[in-house]
Amino acid sequence: MPEAQARIILAFDFGSRRIGVASGDTVSGTAAPCATVAVAERGVDWSAIDRLLREFEPAALVVGSPRNVDGSVAALSAAADGFAAALAARARRPVHRTDEYASSIDAAAELRRQRQRGQRRRRVQHADIDGAAAAIILERWLRGEGRIDD
Repeated sequence: MPEAQARIILAFDFGSRRIGVASGDTVSGTAAPCATVAVAERGVDWSAIDRLLREFEPAALVVGSPRNVDGSVAALSAAADGFAAALAARARRPVHRTDEYASSIDAAAELRRQRQRGQRRRRVQHADIDGAAAAIILERWLRGEGRIDD
């Protein structure tokens, strides 16, 4: 039986101040934080995203869609939708959407546990949480959980 070829995927946890970015692949089904991109008054730092696209050459992209506990769209959803549309136009790659409910909460809790166990030396910062949330979003998408558009 032939082995499946790994495809690199980048995931984005969109926020009004920062966008966490994680990379992963379709064979291992795992993801890791790789960057945090600034969002300033002037908007998203597209040059940083362009660098990530060149560096990783992903086959596809995943953008988390903010949802409330009842599944309804959250306040940040419209901005995340706009970011996903702009990313698709700019990257010329498929952009998939997935429910990101509680990914930041789960990421913060895991990073705190790592610090308590001594696996992490420095304090948990917002950028750490954003990147870890993007990794959670990507791993969920790779498992087929919460997909909105597939």
